[in-house]
Amino acid sequence: MVNNGTGTQASLDLESGLYRIGEVSRMIGVKAFVLRYWETEFPMLEPEKRANGRRFYSEEDVELIRKIKRLLYDEGFTIAGARRHLREGGALGGDSETGAAIAPGYGATQLLNRKMLLDMRDSLRAFLTLLERR
Repeated sequence: MVNNGTGTQASLDLESGLYRIGEVSRMIGVKAFVLRYWETEFPMLEPEKRANGRRFYSEEDVELIRKIKRLLYDEGFTIAGARRHLREGGALGGDSETGAAIAPGYGATQLLNRKMLLDMRDSLRAFLTLLERR
């Protein structure tokens, strides 16, 4: 491989805590096009864009992406719901052990109620599937 001086730039970016889209994609476990789409849907996600068009994500951006992924994939939020949750303070603070961000005024009871409702929804869907087979 020909070294055109980009290796020096890459090491400088890593030292400054900036990551390229491919690196973030591998760290988080989502495709690069998903990250680009999330940039359009979550205005608070704004990676630095260089003159050459490359995106560089800060540590804060990476943490926000982890929260977005958790809300969408693990907790079942819609994109609009996740955006609202983050906008209303869900991005602030959080439990470092579980990564669960709790917005002010959004206590453990509400989180338990949400989990119970999601479990109930899944059970009802399974029951409906059984009924439809008959």
